[in-house]
Amino acid sequence: MLRCSHTQVLFSRTLLRSPLSSTALLRRAQLNPSSYGQKFHAHQSSTLSATTKSKWRGFLQLLGRATLVTILGGAGAFYYISQRERHPGPQLPFDPSKKTVVVLGSGWGATSLLTKIDTTEYNVVVISPKNFFLFTPLLPSVAVGTLNPRSVIQPTRYITRHKERYVTVIEAEAQEVDPVSKTVTFTDNSEIKGEVSTKTIEYDYLVYAVGAEVQTFNIPGVKEHACFMKELTDAEKMQRRFLDCMETAAFPGQSTEEIGRLLHLVVVGGGPTGVEVSGELHDFLEEDLREWYPELAGGVRITLVEALPSVLPTFSKQLIEYTESTFKQSKIDILTKTMVKEVKENSVVLQMPDKSIKEVPCGLVVWAAGNKGRKITQDLMSKLPDYQNNKRGILVDDFLHMQGAENSIFAIGDCTATSYAPTAQVASQQGAYLARLLGHMAKTDSLQKTLQGLELQENQVTTEEEKAKVAGEIAVVRKQLAKVKLRPFHYSHQGSLAYIGSEKAIADLPFMNGNIASGGVATYLFWRSAYLSTLFSLRNRTLVATDWLKVKLFGRDVSRE
Repeated sequence: MLRCSHTQVLFSRTLLRSPLSSTALLRRAQLNPSSYGQKFHAHQSSTLSATTKSKWRGFLQLLGRATLVTILGGAGAFYYISQRERHPGPQLPFDPSKKTVVVLGSGWGATSLLTKIDTTEYNVVVISPKNFFLFTPLLPSVAVGTLNPRSVIQPTRYITRHKERYVTVIEAEAQEVDPVSKTVTFTDNSEIKGEVSTKTIEYDYLVYAVGAEVQTFNIPGVKEHACFMKELTDAEKMQRRFLDCMETAAFPGQSTEEIGRLLHLVVVGGGPTGVEVSGELHDFLEEDLREWYPELAGGVRITLVEALPSVLPTFSKQLIEYTESTFKQSKIDILTKTMVKEVKENSVVLQMPDKSIKEVPCGLVVWAAGNKGRKITQDLMSKLPDYQNNKRGILVDDFLHMQGAENSIFAIGDCTATSYAPTAQVASQQGAYLARLLGHMAKTDSLQKTLQGLELQENQVTTEEEKAKVAGEIAVVRKQLAKVKLRPFHYSHQGSLAYIGSEKAIADLPFMNGNIASGGVATYLFWRSAYLSTLFSLRNRTLVATDWLKVKLFGRDVSRE
């Protein structure tokens, strides 16, 4: 009786929660207390389980709604931005009262300038033999088919069409710049020419950003037999010749020595471009060629030749060692302190570290060993011999004015000789700085015109009240003029990145008063995200990301045009 009484007290608080009546539950508890306890615990467990399932169901429903809203919102934003970029609005017409800025080139410096410049203050004319901007850091990826060539170019008219005032874009090659008469003469170099193929125009300011051409150091055979890595056509040419070597090696009857020669690839230049080309070639070999050329892939050899004591001289010692160890694991040979003496049709002649001469048979030579000034740059410098005597390029002052050109010519990018390395990062910052400088100059000119008008008006007014009013306006304008300060250009290094193959990259990034050196797969993901964010448009970001995804899923295309 005591046990039953205790059971009644223990469960009396939960009787009403059961779907059975309290009398029935009490009767069952009195008849079989242990059985009731088991059933009660089972009932309690099922209730808790139902409650947990209900919570999870609610969480999953909330997650599903949030995911759906995110997808729809992202798709809507993507569509809106893409359509806004595709359909720009009307532009202001040419204004004869504004000064004319002529931009020579469509590279990093010129494109950065065009993106930032305020066209409401100037009439802008762009002259370039290419009507597009090329994202050069991804050129090695194009050379092995990782990226489509169209994915890394941005039409110049796409950039200029989104400016407030109409920008004239002329696809032509500049032939001569006259710093005295302030004129530029250019020629149509396309296959189809009209009635007029040569023209001369005047400028108020000239932005000289023609870049540089490949430095061959007058080594015999380089121009005739090597592939460069400077322009889009160079990458396409290298891809064709590389696949041509593979197909020729697969031709029946080739000797073992000839197959070995055809499958030996030599990359000259241990800078970021040469290292990235070597890494991309290794990826192409490991990820694709071994599947489609199983009988040949094992014989492919990659050799990187560098005249300096180490590759990547601008990177930290730690990253240089990491790159060399990665290349060693990838079976990429590195020949440092080795100079190229001649490039032949079927071989390359090398001067080894011990000064001995060695002729190395190879099927392909990729030349990534430096830049030099173009002929038009040399001609322009020769017109100002008292100021321009540096063989590396155009000398500029702290405001990027070409010395000796009376502040009417600005020079930026690889065509200049400065203390900065000739990199895309430097040219891009120079272009952005110059856009700001031109904006300050336009504001200064406007304030000075206003000041001159007010001073003239001050001399014409007669009453003291009017003179006081004009004097107050003059003081305001002079105060505004004093606030406009033209600051010299200062380069801010944002770090260096390089892809070294095998889904690994290296990064040398500034932090506080030192640098952060990192390498590996995580850095490779950072490398990709950094390049995606640096691309100038949503279109390019989408195309590059899609190409990366296609290669991951289907591999690279090994067909040859």
